[in-house]
Amino acid sequence: MAVSVVALVAAGCGKSSNEASDSGKDSSGGYSGKGIGLAYDIGGKGDQSFNDAAYAGFAKAEKEFKIGGRDIEPQDGESDADKIQRLTTLAKAGYNPIIGVGYSYAPAVKEVAAHYPKVTFGMIDDETIKAKNVVDLVFSAEQSSYLAGVAAAKASKKDHIGFIGGVDIPLIHTFEAGFDQGAKSVNPKIKIESQYLTETAAEGGFSSPDKGQSAADGQIDAGADVIYHAAGLSGQGVIKAAATHKVWAIGVDSDQYRQSPLAKYKDHILGSALKNVGGAVYELVKSVHEGKPLSGVVVGDLKSGGVGFADSNPGYRAMKDVVAAVEKAKEDVVDGKVKVATE
Repeated sequence: MAVSVVALVAAGCGKSSNEASDSGKDSSGGYSGKGIGLAYDIGGKGDQSFNDAAYAGFAKAEKEFKIGGRDIEPQDGESDADKIQRLTTLAKAGYNPIIGVGYSYAPAVKEVAAHYPKVTFGMIDDETIKAKNVVDLVFSAEQSSYLAGVAAAKASKKDHIGFIGGVDIPLIHTFEAGFDQGAKSVNPKIKIESQYLTETAAEGGFSSPDKGQSAADGQIDAGADVIYHAAGLSGQGVIKAAATHKVWAIGVDSDQYRQSPLAKYKDHILGSALKNVGGAVYELVKSVHEGKPLSGVVVGDLKSGGVGFADSNPGYRAMKDVVAAVEKAKEDVVDGKVKVATE
């Protein structure tokens, strides 16, 4: 959705791409906040993945509820103190709710929320914060990754696939665990390449397409013909490599087949393991706007539609055996016949 973009820099707060121009009150006068505050994770807006999914929910809520909003980009090499200052600035300005996009915001959300008990904070991809005014928005990424593994194993012509994680952390291990289990449910002997781009996020694992491309090139040279990434912005390099070598890539978080910056590669995007981050952001804003803010842990899984597998590519839909296998796998997980591992 289109929104006006105003480039500005707030000291210590990163770049802000959108600023509310009014009080944030809707026509009924029931909402008194200034609008929505959204702080992006590493890679920022334009990653065609995790952050852009959050922005989609932000933009939908802005438009539907006719309230303002401010979304702020991260800085390179920033500290927890930078995040704390960023969230504090949003809270002082009157934004409500305020949402931290990504697990790295957990320490900042925990600290700032304690100082602003009347503001609702959303924490995406972390469930360690226990506070009445904090909503932990988490997703069963292992379930959507399980479907990605089934699709990869069924589509592979070489019984050889790959996984590329952005950063070697427990959250991304969850994606790999589900992917491996799904693939092996189709073919227990399938060969799976695995690589993490960096040990820490500060090294660029989620924000370096060149690293993603190099890793994918290596896995393809080793024989993999379907590669699933959980690497944020770095995943664009994985998709580019797959298209260059004319093999399949599987995207993550957003439906990457439909992302316009990836349009020239889309014929080689088999599908995407989805996390409905946008929907979670929208529902959180809606709850605050209606005066009944969510609280506690909200889990998005296959049963609730919080995760899934995108089938936008006609090439994927034409592979009836692959589609049928993924649908059956989804039913088995939802029905409890299959429990997907997280590590």
